[in-house]
Amino acid sequence: MDSGVATRPIADFSAYNDRLTSFVFRTGLLMKPVFERARAHPCRVVYAEGEEETVLRAVQVVVDQGLAKPILIGRPEIIEKRIRRAGLRLKVGVDVELCNINDDPRFDAYWQHYHQLMERRGVTPSMAKAVVRSRPTAIASLMVERGEADAMICGLVGQYQSKLRYIRNIIGMDAGVSEPSAMAAVATEKGTFFYLDTHVQDDPSAEHIAEAVLQVSIRLKLFGITPKIALLSAGNFGSRDTCGSTKMRKALELIRARAPRLEVEGEMQADAALTPELRERIFPNSRLKGKANVFVFPNLDAANIAYNMTRMLSDGVVIGPILMGIAKPAHILMPQSTVRRVVNMTAVACVEAQIRAGVRPER
Repeated sequence: MDSGVATRPIADFSAYNDRLTSFVFRTGLLMKPVFERARAHPCRVVYAEGEEETVLRAVQVVVDQGLAKPILIGRPEIIEKRIRRAGLRLKVGVDVELCNINDDPRFDAYWQHYHQLMERRGVTPSMAKAVVRSRPTAIASLMVERGEADAMICGLVGQYQSKLRYIRNIIGMDAGVSEPSAMAAVATEKGTFFYLDTHVQDDPSAEHIAEAVLQVSIRLKLFGITPKIALLSAGNFGSRDTCGSTKMRKALELIRARAPRLEVEGEMQADAALTPELRERIFPNSRLKGKANVFVFPNLDAANIAYNMTRMLSDGVVIGPILMGIAKPAHILMPQSTVRRVVNMTAVACVEAQIRAGVRPER
């Protein structure tokens, strides 16, 4: 090239650009169908931490790409100041809607709605007012529950479990689901892998693991991925009787009873999940073919450690956590979330809202 930067001639600039985009944002190809579907029918997505610069930068991308209709919760003067400071082009009232946490005309309706939900759980009217005045996650949950937003994103400030409590108390659980769970994905040079449960259930029962696996199998359809699920433990197919191994055996029975066609196998060690040749040698009748792409762990500690080690050792790009089992789209991110992660999860939340509303993808 004339610039002297490229050392080899580029025959196909379109293919080169696709490869470059995939290298810079490894989630690019994975998220492409999700982005396209989100753009077709943009949904109203409310961001609980609307004053955070990471959120504002992500919302600029969301607006530029037409992925959603953003709603920001926060103080208008602070949001405007930070938009200017970051050099963004967002226009309040045009590109984004604001919910003023200090002075919104819907305040009375919000606290009364929250009190109605919580009055038999020890919440008094004064407590309900205090929550709605000071907890943006509660406000975002109320907006989704009342139909004023289609989905919500939170978690860039604060603790995961405290935010989950508001979401669960206000929005509630999906029909037939007893406990929420969270799945996180890491896109690496060797592929994209999904980890369950990385953030919610400390020590899930076999029944809760089975429930979460069925939720995962549905969520992977968003990405056009066929789930290949490995139930992990310290043993391979009955070689050890640890607590985790026996739990995973029971979970497998429950999963196969409810979804007999699902490609799931266990219990097995991680190397067997990732190495088909090893798995074939020790258990030739495995229903799992090829390399697993979903790893199910016996407890939260194991899942979270494995997910974070993969993320750091591979320099992988994260999608999620994707919260599952809640009655409406609500996702809790992490304080270290990047702009790209917020953008990706906005698209995921929007498509989930479309699916729940019965909106079919354009062909």
